Amino acid sequence: MGLFDAFRKDEVTGTKVLVGQLGSGLGTKFDEHLASDLRVYKRFYPAASGATFTSVAELRGAVGHGYDILHLFCNVGDGGVVTDSSGDRIAGTELLKAAVDSGVKLLWIGNDNLQEAYEAGFRTKGLKMNVVLTLRRLGSNTSLFLDNLLTKMAAGETLSQAWTAAQPTGKSVQPDLPHTISRLGRGSVILR
Repeated sequence: MGLFDAFRKDEVTGTKVLVGQLGSGLGTKFDEHLASDLRVYKRFYPAASGATFTSVAELRGAVGHGYDILHLFCNVGDGGVVTDSSGDRIAGTELLKAAVDSGVKLLWIGNDNLQEAYEAGFRTKGLKMNVVLTLRRLGSNTSLFLDNLLTKMAAGETLSQAWTAAQPTGKSVQPDLPHTISRLGRGSVILR
């Protein structure tokens, strides 16, 4: 990083958003959450799109399309691995690396998964990307939290500032906030 890179604003305009799920394609258990979160994203990013992937190969292909925000619904199993119905697999670290390589600024797993599964397979240390891993979604509260977060970013706050304001650390956890593991490896980004 050069001297002038420290002063460069990390702002994305025309943010590309994909809200997707890995499932069988017909009536997956994440349909309601996907629709709810996609509605929120469309409020701020009208071109946001939704997709259902029937295979890990389709998911890998979508990750490579240069989205700025990738909001996914998938089951993370033992060892931090995501598996499709045919048995094809992708490790969490492989998914994260593919996302970083394609320029994703925020990867959010939007459904409940076990902390042990995330810890086993989603190594975020040193990644130049923001990662949010949901432990407990708490129903529609995640969509409300997401709306609050995006409202702050639309007003020009960085992701880090918006996250801190929406979910302050060090204070008592509000019962209506989703439980997440977050790593803001690119918290200075503004996504408009």
